[in-house]
Amino acid sequence: MTGAMPAPFDLRSDTVTRPTADMRAVMAAAEVGDDCYGDDPSVRALEAAVAERLGKPAAVFLPSGTMSNQIAVRVRCRAGDAIAAHPGAHVRIHENASAAAISGAQIMPIGDRRGYGVDELAALCHEESCGWPPVRLVWLEDTLGDAGGMPWPLRDPSAGGRGLLEVGTWARAHGRATHLDGARLWNAHVATGTPLAELAACADSVSVSLSKGLGAPVGSVLCGDEAFVAEARLHKHALGGGFRQSGIVAAAGLFALRHHVERLAEDHARARRLADAIRPLPDWEVPEPSTNLIVAPVRAPWDHAEQLCAPLRAAGVLCHPNTYREVRFALHLGIDDADLDAIVTIIRRVVSELRPSS
Repeated sequence: MTGAMPAPFDLRSDTVTRPTADMRAVMAAAEVGDDCYGDDPSVRALEAAVAERLGKPAAVFLPSGTMSNQIAVRVRCRAGDAIAAHPGAHVRIHENASAAAISGAQIMPIGDRRGYGVDELAALCHEESCGWPPVRLVWLEDTLGDAGGMPWPLRDPSAGGRGLLEVGTWARAHGRATHLDGARLWNAHVATGTPLAELAACADSVSVSLSKGLGAPVGSVLCGDEAFVAEARLHKHALGGGFRQSGIVAAAGLFALRHHVERLAEDHARARRLADAIRPLPDWEVPEPSTNLIVAPVRAPWDHAEQLCAPLRAAGVLCHPNTYREVRFALHLGIDDADLDAIVTIIRRVVSELRPSS
């Protein structure tokens, strides 16, 4: 009789974490009210804390990043409008075409997975004179998830101006609203040392996640000026995002803000360690990770990522393709140094056993 298989190491995403014991204690003791009436003190405290960190006048607590993004679209766009975004933007790839389904907005991809610049944005907007849909919303993302968690540079002095600041400045000068999907803005802040408010200043509105990287069980916060947030609250209710005694989960977000932001540097360091350990394997290309994500394009004899992901999951290292031919590993607060050593051992063994004999 064999023993039970040990619990798997889950590297599918940095959303798979469990609340720590201290976070659970804070949640249990949270002061609550009815947030639909705006009188939950823990929610109000969380919204104020995030708005202050990001340098925005107001904020609204929401159940998910997708709802946060879609409310930003809903406030800024009307049916028939266009959104300029890089091809791998979360709002374009991972939100079930909600911008079109809910708001009737069309996403127009420009640039590449590493973002885009002023020249590319201007070229798209110039086509409006030829009957193309008007670009009402300029979409930014930091970090760039599809590009393996790479921070979008704040400034880029080269021709074309591919920095967040240059793109945001051009958009404002030409009457275009800007939104920053900052689900992992915390990672960009820690990796680059750039203050959060400086990163957020490139856009009129910004959304941040509390469950990606920070370890909270649920929630995102959408920030902007008072008028934007007031309208966002109406859409929160209309889309079914109304909480009642949501201070229980808002307290987790407050705890995460106070204790789990700077520790993201540990996830970044472990991502580099894992990348260094598996880079010599001939099965994939492993670039140096910028933050907590590793994206590794597969090499021959493999045709697609699932050929490696499936056996790794079966062996206890849970992972998924980033794209059809890329394996992704996400480091997070649920993985410590001992876990990492075990993960490396499993990966090396599994891929070596899979590789055809010469």
